[in-house]
Amino acid sequence: MVRSANRRNTLVSFFVVALTMVVVPSPALAQGPGVRAGVSVDPDQFYLGGHYETGALVNRLHFKPNLEAGFGDDLTHIGLNFEFVYKFPANNQWTLYVGAGPAVNFYSFDDSDGSDTEAGFNVLFGAETRRGLFFEIKVGALHSPDVKFGVGWTFR
Repeated sequence: MVRSANRRNTLVSFFVVALTMVVVPSPALAQGPGVRAGVSVDPDQFYLGGHYETGALVNRLHFKPNLEAGFGDDLTHIGLNFEFVYKFPANNQWTLYVGAGPAVNFYSFDDSDGSDTEAGFNVLFGAETRRGLFFEIKVGALHSPDVKFGVGWTFR
């Protein structure tokens, strides 16, 4: 009976430690949250948003999911973007990166009660400083906005 209880406690402890290692982010991997803003073309909008950038998943490849809310052109656009970025090696203050990823786009039309949810895909190019400032150009396909010009900050 005591042996059975010890085995059960050991198993429970093992699963708690394993779950903690999976759920709690590692400081070495986490790069941090950030904010972004910019303009888009087709639809012609101003947008605001936020993102979270991970550390390198593999050699210089980062996951940078983001949420952007666009306003103007008689509609509201909410874009949920699942983007991966590859950062080129840098020898100076600026790092160049490229990326791509799928998107889920929610559209709400101001002149009617209509709304729509569409799939999209984004390809992006950017430059960032070591402190966190970045500039980005995003080209959309399928039902994502055609082009976005943005600026943002990643808190490190």
